[in-house]
Amino acid sequence: MPCLGNEQKQITMHEITIDKALSRAEIYETLLPQIKTIIEGEQDLIANLANITAILAEGLGFFWVGFYRMIDGELVLGPFQGPVACTRITLDRGVCGASATQKETIVVPDVEQFPGHIACSSRSKSEIVVPFIQDGKVKMVLDIDSETLNSFDQTDAKYLEQLAEMVTNLHPNI
Repeated sequence: MPCLGNEQKQITMHEITIDKALSRAEIYETLLPQIKTIIEGEQDLIANLANITAILAEGLGFFWVGFYRMIDGELVLGPFQGPVACTRITLDRGVCGASATQKETIVVPDVEQFPGHIACSSRSKSEIVVPFIQDGKVKMVLDIDSETLNSFDQTDAKYLEQLAEMVTNLHPNI
């Protein structure tokens, strides 16, 4: 939603409120409609990805949330929340490369046990990566890291895949 300058006299802002006592599934069920409301009126993909990373980081307390866009056969850093990240990832490296190559969500309970894991931060202990696919091609991946082991499961995969579908439907030309 727009935040217009003083000359336009209108500022529309969104505040995401989440009850931390909710289950992880309930939090996603609360967040996804709010994300849709925020992004469906905005045509700029990068602006929407930036808001999505902020909402997921804030709403679920993840250590690192970001997108890597597929550009010329490699994954290039897009909008993110968290510490400095790897800028480019080749498809033969890390969880992001594996997810993009396999065209499937990958949940990693312990990143130290994942062959070829890229340690952008030593604080990352577990990870989930979700590919965003259009016309059979991976256009980008959503990468989320946690500072604790076993932070992600099939609940996260289910709702983050719904998010991927929402974004690809709202942005048909990623």
